[in-house]
Amino acid sequence: MPDHRQKNSYRDHAGWRYFQSGLNQQRSSRRKRRVGRRLCALALLIWAATWGLKALMGNDREPARSDAVQSSSAATNKLISGRDDVRKLLDRRFGDNLTRKSLEMQVGQQTLQIETSLDEDLQNYLLDHMDRKHSRDIGIVVMEADTGRVLAMAGFDRTGSGNPCLRSTFPAASIFKIVTAASAVDHCNYSADSTLHFNGYKHTLYKRQITEKVNKYTNTVTFKDAFAQSINPVFGKIGELHLGKSVLEKYAETFSFNDALTFDLSLQPSHFQISDDPYNWAEVASGFNRDTTISPLHGAVMASAVLNKGRLVAPYLVDRIVDAQGNLLYRGEQRQAQQAMSERASGVLSQLMQTTIKSGTARKSFRGWRKDKVLSQLQIGGKTGSMDNKTHDVRYDWFVGFARGLGGRANLTVAVMVAHQKYIGIRASQYARMAISHYFRRLFDADKDRHAATETTDTGTARL
Repeated sequence: MPDHRQKNSYRDHAGWRYFQSGLNQQRSSRRKRRVGRRLCALALLIWAATWGLKALMGNDREPARSDAVQSSSAATNKLISGRDDVRKLLDRRFGDNLTRKSLEMQVGQQTLQIETSLDEDLQNYLLDHMDRKHSRDIGIVVMEADTGRVLAMAGFDRTGSGNPCLRSTFPAASIFKIVTAASAVDHCNYSADSTLHFNGYKHTLYKRQITEKVNKYTNTVTFKDAFAQSINPVFGKIGELHLGKSVLEKYAETFSFNDALTFDLSLQPSHFQISDDPYNWAEVASGFNRDTTISPLHGAVMASAVLNKGRLVAPYLVDRIVDAQGNLLYRGEQRQAQQAMSERASGVLSQLMQTTIKSGTARKSFRGWRKDKVLSQLQIGGKTGSMDNKTHDVRYDWFVGFARGLGGRANLTVAVMVAHQKYIGIRASQYARMAISHYFRRLFDADKDRHAATETTDTGTARL
């Protein structure tokens, strides 16, 4: 007879074991979950501690907004990688005269601060004193001769053709005598006192004047006086009889004609051309033609070679550009250009141009400079030029020159072009005097103030 109690006992025992096994599994599962939660908490504590330490050390990651600013700044840095990029950036903004040294410009998401080299006081002084009634165009450029920093670029344009300071379409007239004189010193070994001859009037240029003949009607003149009085037949003879086409072409090239100046704004090259006709060589050398054209900015650059031992200086307008965070994106720097003439030629040109002020074509505009409180402390030189347009309703009037402090305080070059209309207003050489006087007067006054302040401080220290 089967023992049912045994079966039941086995069944009960097996159920109990099953129950215990399930209970053990639940306990193990709860234990694993507790361990998992503890491990998660521990990992969280480790993560927090790690990032907290980085924050204290200043290595925490910047928020997303700052990342966007950095990305934008990097993009702007790519945009302004050199002067070509600066030119593209500024061309669309610098159509009119600037009246402030600094300005802001929006580029994409960035606000850029542009700091120019302009002398704000000088720039506005020249703009305020322009004779707009009698002039069609006025362009005045003042530049530091040794650095190329443009201190003033004041223009007036009645026709809407752009700032005249940057327009290379004005006949150079006798300003080109600077180039001819430099080449004559280097190739003909002229000095300021070399003796030259001419027949006829000073300011004409007939073919019969381009000869070496000397008779009782011949005028004798020194090289410096021929330059200062702008005697066309003398320079015509130099060009046709002594220099020729190849030398004139070479020196026009070294003075940067037909070659766009490196600058922070776009401008067309000054234009030079010469034919195989010997009389054309005379016309070109004396500036007796309308085909040779130049901009006032180029005129200021030409004069820089006189003060830099024959080497041109590259002009620039922008001192620096920074973004909204103050990061430097661009800095303007002094750059020397090519050697335009020998060092000896620059010394002779300096004498020739000073004679223009003392006894030449600019003497009236600079009358009394020896007794002037400001101008008497300077070495001043220049070259004038004038020519009518083809319809004779506009007369182009030039002055290109320099002013050098006797104590080496500052060296300036000045170029002025005025296109007079029916009546002659303020002449180019008068504007040049105004610019030179205004700039150096403030410079000397500032020196006096600093000297007085130093004396006061020294006196106070001594009393103590």
